[in-house]
Amino acid sequence: MELKKIHVGTVSYANEAMEEVTSYIKQGFSIGSPDATEPAPLLNPSSSVNTTSVAAASTTRSRREIGSRVRDLVLALALCHNVTPTTEEEEGLSFTTYQASSPDEIAIVKWTESVGLRLLHRDRHTITLQSVDTSRAVVRVRILDVFPFTSEGKRMGIILRFMHGEDSNASATDEAGEIWFYQKGADTVMSSIVAANDWLDEETANMAREGLRTLVVGRRKLSSDQYRDFSARYKQASMSLNQRDANMARVVKQHLERNLELLGVTGVEDKLQKDVKPSLELLRNAGIKIWMLTGDKVETARCVAVSAKLVSRTQYIHTITNLASERNPNAALDALSLLSSKASSTALLIDGNSLTHFLTHHRDAFISTAVQLPAVIACRCSPTQKADIATLIRAFTKKRVACIGDGGNDVSMIQAADIGVGIVGKEGRQASLAADFSITAFHHLTKLLVWHGRNSYKRSAKLAQFVMHRGLVISVCQTMYSIATRFEPHALYRDWLLVGYATVYTMAPVFSLVLDKDVDEALANLYPELYKELTPGTSLSYRTFCIWVLISLYQGVVIQALSQILAGAVDSPRMVALSFTVLVFNELIMVACEIVTWHWIMAASILATAAVYVGSVPFLGGYFDLHYVWSWGFVWRVLVVCAISLGPVYGAKLLRRTLRPPAYRKVQGI
Repeated sequence: MELKKIHVGTVSYANEAMEEVTSYIKQGFSIGSPDATEPAPLLNPSSSVNTTSVAAASTTRSRREIGSRVRDLVLALALCHNVTPTTEEEEGLSFTTYQASSPDEIAIVKWTESVGLRLLHRDRHTITLQSVDTSRAVVRVRILDVFPFTSEGKRMGIILRFMHGEDSNASATDEAGEIWFYQKGADTVMSSIVAANDWLDEETANMAREGLRTLVVGRRKLSSDQYRDFSARYKQASMSLNQRDANMARVVKQHLERNLELLGVTGVEDKLQKDVKPSLELLRNAGIKIWMLTGDKVETARCVAVSAKLVSRTQYIHTITNLASERNPNAALDALSLLSSKASSTALLIDGNSLTHFLTHHRDAFISTAVQLPAVIACRCSPTQKADIATLIRAFTKKRVACIGDGGNDVSMIQAADIGVGIVGKEGRQASLAADFSITAFHHLTKLLVWHGRNSYKRSAKLAQFVMHRGLVISVCQTMYSIATRFEPHALYRDWLLVGYATVYTMAPVFSLVLDKDVDEALANLYPELYKELTPGTSLSYRTFCIWVLISLYQGVVIQALSQILAGAVDSPRMVALSFTVLVFNELIMVACEIVTWHWIMAASILATAAVYVGSVPFLGGYFDLHYVWSWGFVWRVLVVCAISLGPVYGAKLLRRTLRPPAYRKVQGI
C-alpha cells in the first residue's frame, strides 16, 4: 500500500506535488538554532509556522494558510495511529521498520517520513516525532487515551497532551501542555462527526473513482476541565457490567465526536498483487464464479473490479445503492427483475445497506438472481455480512464455496466457507491462521485449485473406487464359495491369506494411484476447462459407484466359478491356490490398466508386490497344493481365468475411450 494523494480542503497534492508538501513541512518544523547540539523547542498544533526563511516570508497569506493546513494534517497523520517503530540491524547497518496491525497505517507513517516528519519513538505513554531535515525531536506527546479501530466503528482516535518547552527539559508528566483529540476513519462515519463543509463528499468520491481508499482526518482541542469530565465518565462506563462497550462508545460520542475540525482526506492505493488479472481470468474459464466482498466505497470497488478484470469493460455493471432509503416499496423487486432479464451480461455492484435490505426482506429472490450473474461486487460489507453471504450461497446452491481473504475482517467469512484460503501478507496472519490453506500470494490460488485441487479430486476418486473394488471382489468370491458348499461355515481364504491380501499383496499398488496424473501442470493451466469438467462430480458419483460394483461382481463370479470348474473341486487346496493367485494378479493388472501417467514408484510397487507374492508361495503350503502350483497346468489355468476376468472390462474401457474420449486425451492429442 502507498499513500498517493492528500486533500486539505482547497488544494490536493499527488505525485510531483508532494515536493511542495515536503517544503511546507520543512518550513513548519525547522525550529531553533541550526546547531544540532543545542536543545530545540518542542512544537504543538498552536505553534505558528516558521517564517524566518526568505522563501516563507515572501509567500502570500493564502499560501501560509495552506502551509499551516498541510502541517496540521501531516502532524495528525504522524500521531493518530497504532504504529510502533523498531530498529533492526542487517549486515552491520541499522534501519527502522514499522510494526502495526494495519498496512494502511504503516503506509501513512512511511509517507509522513518521506515528507519530513519521522516517527522516532513510541511506547505505551509517549510518542516522539523527529524532523528529517534537522534530525531533532520536534514533537513529543503524552498518550492519554487510545480508541482503537473496529470494523463496526470504522474509525480510530487518540487523545494527546503536547509537551512544551525545550526537548531536553520536556517531561512525560508535564500537565501544562495542550490537549488534542485526533480521529481518522471512513468518510461514511466521519462525515457526521466533522464540522459542516462543502467539499468532503465530492473529494472522497473523486478519490474513490481513482481507486484510492479514502481516510478522513479531524481534530478537536480539549480544555483540562473538558478532558477531566470526559475521563471520569469514560472510566465509569468502562466499569459497567452490562453493555460495557456500548456505554464507552456513547461517552466518546457525546464528549469528543462532535464538530471536529476537518483537516483533510488521504487516498491510499491498495496495489493489486502480481498476476491477479490472469489468475481471475483463469478461474473464470475453469467454471468458478467469483464474488468480491470488500469494505471499500462503491467507486473504489468499481475501479478495482474493472482493473482486476473481474468485470470486463464491455460488461454492464448494474449498481444498487441506498436501497433502504428508497420510498418505492417495489424498488428492490424492480432491480431484481432487471437483473434477471440480463443475467448473462450484467454484473452487480451493491453496497452494504442495500445488501442488508435484500437479505432481510427478499433473501430468496436476491440469491436466486445473484448466483446467475457472471460477477457480484458487494462493497461496504461488514465481516458479519461477508460470512452471511458465504453461508447463503452454500445453502442455496448446494455447491462448494471457497473464501479467500488476507485480513482480520475476513476471518468470519473464511470460517463460514467450505474451504477457507488465507493470504499471508501485509494485513497480517489472522486470515491465514483461521484458514484451511495458507498461501503467500493470490496467484498461487490458481495452482492450488487448478493443479493440486484437480489432482486431489481425481486421485481420491480413483483410490476410493479401488479400495471398494478390492474388498468387494474377495467378498463375492467368498459368497460364490459359500453357495457351492451349501452355506457350510467354512472360510475360502483363511489366516495369512486374508491378512496378506489386505496388506502386502495389494495395498502398495492400490495406494500408489495417488501419484497418477492425466495431464501435466502446464496443460492444466493452459486448459482450465479441465477443472470445469469436475464440477458435476462425474469422477465419483452414484453412476461410477454402480459401474465398479458391477465390475467387482462380474470379476468375483468369474474368478471363483472358473477356479472351481478348472480345479475340478469345490473345496480343495488346488482350487484355493488357483482362485487366490488369480485374485491377486487380477487386482495388480486392474491397477496397471487404470494408470494414465506412469511413475517409477507405481511400476516398482506392482513388480515388487508380484515378486513378494511369488516368493511367499513356498511358505503357503498349509493352504496351497505346492506340487500343483509349480506345474504348467496351474499356469495356463491362471492365464485363462485372468483373461476372462479382465478382457471384457478392459475391452469396454477401450471402446468407451474410442467413442467418447476423455478431455485430457483431447488436449494431449492422443
